[in-house]
Amino acid sequence: MSIKKIIEGKKEWRAHVSRVKALPQDYQIVYKEIQKYLFKVGPVELNEGIGLLSEILNFFEEGVAAGKGVLEVTGTDVAAFCDALIEDSKTYADLYQESVNHKVDKGTKKQKERSTWW
Repeated sequence: MSIKKIIEGKKEWRAHVSRVKALPQDYQIVYKEIQKYLFKVGPVELNEGIGLLSEILNFFEEGVAAGKGVLEVTGTDVAAFCDALIEDSKTYADLYQESVNHKVDKGTKKQKERSTWW
């Protein structure tokens, strides 16, 4: 990654954080919890920029503009809201499961080859 891209990424992130700080307090609390949840669950696309987080922020800003409370926007089960956002996304858990399955398949295939060779 070039220095220019790193600097642009930092500027984009700072602008994003400023927008989050402009939200009402209840929206900020829920946004930060969503962010933590997504970083822990790990949709792979979060490493490709702040697209998903920006979409959530846009959605929240629309909720504020409409005069809605944050839980009117997300629903009371915020984790379910997050899961719905990433249901079609590949997560790090998915990648890890694939890796484990691949290693097991590879190991058992080698074991079968050894046992049939005798």
